Amino acid sequence: MAPPLLNLTDIKLTFGGTPLLDGAELVAAPGDKIALVGRNGSGKSTLLKIAAGMIEPQDGEVFRQPTATVRYLPQIPDMDGFASVRAYVEAGLGPADDPYRATYLMKHLGLTGEERPADLSGGEARRAALARVMAPEPDILLLDEPTNHLDLAVIEWLEEELARTSSALIVISHDRRFLQRISRATVWLDRGQTRRLDKGFAHFEEWRDQVLEEEERDQHKLGRQIVREEHWLRYGVTARRKRNMRRLGELQTMRQRFRSHRGAEGTATLVASDAAESGKLVIEAKNIEKSFGDLTVVKDFSTRIQRGDRVGLVGPNGAGKTTLLKMLTGEMKPDAGSVRLGVNLEIAALDQKREAADPDETLAHYLTDGRGENLVINGEQRHVVSYMKDFLFKPEQARTPVRELSGGERARLLLARVLARPANLLVLDEPTNDLDMETLELLQELVAGFAGTVILVSHDRDFLDRTVTSVIAPDGGGRWVEYAGGYSDMLAQRGGTKLDDRKARNGQSAEPKAEKPRSDAPKESARKLSFKQKFALENLPKKIEAVTASIARLENNIADPAFYERDAVGFQKTIAALDKERATLATLEEEWLELEMLREELEG
Repeated sequence: MAPPLLNLTDIKLTFGGTPLLDGAELVAAPGDKIALVGRNGSGKSTLLKIAAGMIEPQDGEVFRQPTATVRYLPQIPDMDGFASVRAYVEAGLGPADDPYRATYLMKHLGLTGEERPADLSGGEARRAALARVMAPEPDILLLDEPTNHLDLAVIEWLEEELARTSSALIVISHDRRFLQRISRATVWLDRGQTRRLDKGFAHFEEWRDQVLEEEERDQHKLGRQIVREEHWLRYGVTARRKRNMRRLGELQTMRQRFRSHRGAEGTATLVASDAAESGKLVIEAKNIEKSFGDLTVVKDFSTRIQRGDRVGLVGPNGAGKTTLLKMLTGEMKPDAGSVRLGVNLEIAALDQKREAADPDETLAHYLTDGRGENLVINGEQRHVVSYMKDFLFKPEQARTPVRELSGGERARLLLARVLARPANLLVLDEPTNDLDMETLELLQELVAGFAGTVILVSHDRDFLDRTVTSVIAPDGGGRWVEYAGGYSDMLAQRGGTKLDDRKARNGQSAEPKAEKPRSDAPKESARKLSFKQKFALENLPKKIEAVTASIARLENNIADPAFYERDAVGFQKTIAALDKERATLATLEEEWLELEMLREELEG
């Protein structure tokens, strides 16, 4: 086995109060691909900075191979003092490094090198920083949130590039699909300590749950053992002094272990405030178009979004996702075509830029709009501090200014505000940015189970696969196509063709084949049913059978002539239940018929 390039042992660091790192360890050998995961604020970035030599721990040992080259990608790159992107990127090269490598990376990351750092967007700055740290092909590559602000095409290219590199990788990311694709080992930083799983991130969640269950069971056993020993102390002390002193000492040690145990941190509670049900038709767009000068962003796009739909918008940065979203929700008027919004719509929107909050405003004031100390959530009045706890904020943070929050805390605060508003249409622009894994899982469950309608923009492929019922993606030249299912279903219907950033920006179709009319594209490429459609087709007959049996029972009950005279209230309830079951049956039969016709069309 090759000696490690990097070895952090028993690392300790405290910024007052509870230790941030308390015996953390991190080992990287040549060729390792490690995912470093943990809650927001658990110390992941700090541990990575210690590995890079940017922070000194208070205790512990840090070893790096003297000849090993290390490159660190920060979350916010510092480009001050550089006249151009090329100068910034090439400054990261060593004397023996190949300058062509920098040119190659900038080209594939969509940069010319002549851009001025002060004029770069967040996504462009992230691309430049990636080119700088990857160009020297270092022995150890430390990446802190490398996919932030990147679009899907660049993320997928980056996955392939990192899979080929010979550098040892340690990566922090909230993009689960990205971690699954590149990692071969997982290090979990939890309550100041690290645990290592010699498998990729795909196995992490199951392993983590198992570890926490075992820990909870062990803590329960320790508690019961203390109770038994305390019972002995009261009633079972013998004349053997040495034995008694030993057991008393063991009891004190167990009590100290029990008191000092740091339990797993709580999870956020995400519940959207319900509004009155919207109409069945939520949004209808017909042949809408939008251009900015000579650039056509949306061309001849039509869609119908109905109550209960969950629609995802994907595409390269600059393709027009936010513009299309604003037109669909009525915030921006199209140049041509029409958008009709349904009745009784209550919209709650999460802005991608996260700039809605005044940095000097306190958390409590921001959540209540300055209207006292209480909010009304689903008809129930709650104190703002109680509501904040649902999103993992501490009571003392109620008077904290927004500017003092971390990126993850600010993301949770904006979610808390959005979800406190009664809504039947959620509009979420990049909702997964800066969320830790646990909060991301809860947001996923909320979106998937939301009773109203959801439209979201996201670059998180795993999140899209788990939540949306259809995906709208660009097809070049301002054309957009809607695909049934999640992101993976979209790729399958496109014949495996990924979204191509450069071609989409140049107004060319992402499809390598000859251009076809927009209305034919999904039908030609949809070669098989998606997993969700197959599952529904297999299970709908069982549901229809169960509802049919329920209808038969209810009809049998009301057929009794004496039922009404015996229980008039019960009779009316039975009639109402029968009407509801009949409506459910009609919906299920219609859904099954549509899927069966689609199956026959695809197979025929």
